[in-house]
Amino acid sequence: MIDDQAAIRCLIFLKETAMARIQMTTPLVEMDGDEMTRVLWKMIKEELILPYIELKSDYYDLGLVNRDQTDDQVTIASAKASLKYGVAVKCATITPNAARVQEYKLKRMYKSPNGTIRAILDGTVFRAPILVKGISPNVRSWNKPITIARHAYGDVYKASEMKIPGPGRVELVYTSSDGHVKRALVHDFDGPGLVQGQHNLIASIESFARACFTFALDRRQDLWFATKDTISKQYDHSFKDIFQSIYDRDYKEAFEQAGIEYFYTLIDDAVARVMKSEGGFIWACKNYDGDVMSDMVSSAFGSLAMMTSVLVSPGGIYEYEAAHGTVQRHYYRYLKGEATSTNPIATIFAWTGALRKRGELDHIPDLVAYADRMEAASLATIESGQMTGDLARITDLTDPQVLDSRSFIRAIRANYEKQN
Repeated sequence: MIDDQAAIRCLIFLKETAMARIQMTTPLVEMDGDEMTRVLWKMIKEELILPYIELKSDYYDLGLVNRDQTDDQVTIASAKASLKYGVAVKCATITPNAARVQEYKLKRMYKSPNGTIRAILDGTVFRAPILVKGISPNVRSWNKPITIARHAYGDVYKASEMKIPGPGRVELVYTSSDGHVKRALVHDFDGPGLVQGQHNLIASIESFARACFTFALDRRQDLWFATKDTISKQYDHSFKDIFQSIYDRDYKEAFEQAGIEYFYTLIDDAVARVMKSEGGFIWACKNYDGDVMSDMVSSAFGSLAMMTSVLVSPGGIYEYEAAHGTVQRHYYRYLKGEATSTNPIATIFAWTGALRKRGELDHIPDLVAYADRMEAASLATIESGQMTGDLARITDLTDPQVLDSRSFIRAIRANYEKQN
C-alpha cells in the first residue's frame, strides 16, 4: 500500500511539473552531434531545458556514425525539416578527414554537414561574441559585440586547383550553352607553378546581401561590407555593386527610418577601422574573409567557446549552433573517465537562441523570457567567479573557481532558479 501511495504521489508530481513547464506549439529541429559537444548537449537538455520546457523537437542524429549509416541522408533530411519548421538548433559535428575515416571506419570522406545545410537553406552565417564581465577583449576599444556575417558559398572553398608541371599557358574558358567560347589568359608559365579557379553565383550573392540587410534591421545595428574591388575589378566589384543596388532599391528607406547605416569600404580599410572601433555593428565578409575574421574576433573577445553562430536564410529560416568544434581532446579524456572542464556557454546560447526565435514566431512570451533568463543566469555564474578552465585562464576576476562541465551547468541552473 505504501508503494502504491508513493507511486501515486510521483505521478501527481510529474503531472504538476509537466503542467508548470512552458508549452511549445511548433517543434524546432534538433540536430545532435559528435564527441564532447554531444555529451554537453545531453547535459544541457537534462539540467537546463527539460525541467522548464515541454520540449517539442524534430530530432535528427547528425553524429558521424549515423551519418555514415544513412549515407549522409540524415543531414539532408534535417535541412529539409528546417525549411519546414523555420527554426533549428545544431550541435557541433565532425567533418571527417582521412584520419577520421580510419578512426570511425567510414564508408567515405563525407562533406561538412554545415556546408550541406547552408547550401539547402541558402543561408548566411552570423557569428557574434558573448560578452561577460570579467573577460576583457584584447582590443581595448571593443565594448560592444562585433557580428561577422560570412558569405558561406564559393570562392576558395569550391575552387578547382591544378599543379602546373612546366612551361605552358593556362586560360579561363567559358563555353555558353549555344557553343560560344570566351577566353581569358591566367598566366603564361615558363616553369612549374600552381593555378586555382574560383567561382560564385549572382543568386547566392544576392541572397547574402538580403540576409545581411534583413539581419541588420532585425538587430538595429549598422552594417559594414568590404571587398578588394580596386584589385578584383570584376569578381569583387560585382559583390560591391550587387550590395549597393539591393540596398538602394529595397532597404535604404528602412535603414534610414531605423537610424542605422550601410557602409562599404575596402577590406584592408575595414580591418584598420575595426581595430579602432568600439564594436556594436555587423561586418559582412566574403567567404574566406569571414572564415578568418570570425576566428580573429572570437579570439580577441576571449574564447571561441563564447561565440554564437546563426545561419539565416533570405526566406527567414534560422539555424543556431555554437561556433566551435566538437572538442576532441576533452572527449578522449572523458572516455577515460576523467572530469573535463569544457565550456558549454556557446551551446547553451544556441539552444536559447533557437527557443527565443521559436517563441517570437509562435507568440509565446514565456519561451522568450525563459531564453533571456537562462542567458542572464549563464553570465551571472561566470561573473560570480564560477567558470570553466578556459575562462579561468583569461579572466580579470581574482581567485576564480574552476568547475567541471556538469558542475558548471548545475551552477547555472541554480542561478536560473534564483530568478524565479
